[in-house]
Amino acid sequence: MKLRSPIPRPRVRIEIIPLIDIMFFLLASFMMVSLQLDQASNIKVHLPKATQAPHDFQPNLVNIAVDKTGVVWLEKKPISLTDLGVVISNRFRLDTNLPVYLSGDQDTKHGAMLDVLQVVRHAGVQKIGFMVDGPAGPTPSVAP
Repeated sequence: MKLRSPIPRPRVRIEIIPLIDIMFFLLASFMMVSLQLDQASNIKVHLPKATQAPHDFQPNLVNIAVDKTGVVWLEKKPISLTDLGVVISNRFRLDTNLPVYLSGDQDTKHGAMLDVLQVVRHAGVQKIGFMVDGPAGPTPSVAP
């Protein structure tokens, strides 16, 4: 025969609502910190407008910019097209999956952008994207 104690036994409960609150706080904190890390090292240019451009940022990308006078910049340093070809081909040998992003001022001549694109393609790079200025700021757009 089992005798029960007259003192009620406390029931153990796991409260999950505070755990959910903590997880939402950590998620929001992580998202805010990761947004601050999304930086591109490039010179300031006025980018052309685009309505839809998918965000495809990668931390190991190569930024090439062409200003409105036609000067080519590689990661905030002016560079000639022949030197650009050497640098890009050397980096491509190290990483065959090298992403390259081209950005040009809205007043840049079409021929200057095509010259840079031809040098990058000649080096063997297949992943080339163009930076465009969308509704929410500069966004890389991947070219096929």
